[in-house]
Amino acid sequence: MTHPARSRPPLVLVLATALLATACTAAGDTGSSAPPTSPPASANPAPTPTPSADAVVQPVPAAQWRRIKDAGMVREGCPITSPDRLRRVEINHHGFDGKTHRGLLVVNADTADSVVRIFTRLFDEQFPIRRMKPLEEYGGDSTASLAADNTAAFNCRRPDQINAPTLESPHANGRAVDINPLENPWKDLRCKCWKPNGKYSARTEGKGKILKGATAWRAFVDEGWIWQNIDVPDYMHFDTGYPSKPYTGPGASVSPTAGANAS
Repeated sequence: MTHPARSRPPLVLVLATALLATACTAAGDTGSSAPPTSPPASANPAPTPTPSADAVVQPVPAAQWRRIKDAGMVREGCPITSPDRLRRVEINHHGFDGKTHRGLLVVNADTADSVVRIFTRLFDEQFPIRRMKPLEEYGGDSTASLAADNTAAFNCRRPDQINAPTLESPHANGRAVDINPLENPWKDLRCKCWKPNGKYSARTEGKGKILKGATAWRAFVDEGWIWQNIDVPDYMHFDTGYPSKPYTGPGASVSPTAGANAS
């Protein structure tokens, strides 16, 4: 059986249809393209500045000198009776809480540069210090300062607290520093007891403790200071010599006769 021939669409119609389909597809692609994305945020943000000890040395201000006098830390018979013999050292320290704190020491002018180098080194090596306040904030009471685990320096102690002749005393001359007294107590032979207490009297490793050859010991001894310069254990204490004498260690800038003990 034969079939009738099928008619074909004209060639012109076929070409027109194909061109129209191509144009529509191109238009659709253009309309659906994604918008350009923003560049990614930097994967390397600016680094946080490294904290520093940021030491500042100044003359003792008049207001502070009045507080020192009011606390009885300078009086007749003390080796220092004028603020020009002392310096105020402000410096950062690491606390037992892991934070950075601003501390303050009052020291003899001839030791100030050495004290800055020592406490900058302690800061850089992250040696912890509980607190660092001048003794006038404790009314000149060294017992109260020790009980507060306070690191301090200058104090012409009252007669009921003296453990060395006043004129010879390193603390009375501003040439001694007591570090973390609770962790580094001293033995008081008058009561045969540890002060402020004996909880950390054993020389084993521990937070804020001073051990021969360790961080704090090296920082002071490398500067020519002497550790527990006394006949009984006094683990908190460093000084430049007993009887007190001007600092003559590395970098000393004051002649040995300048700032000598008053008679």
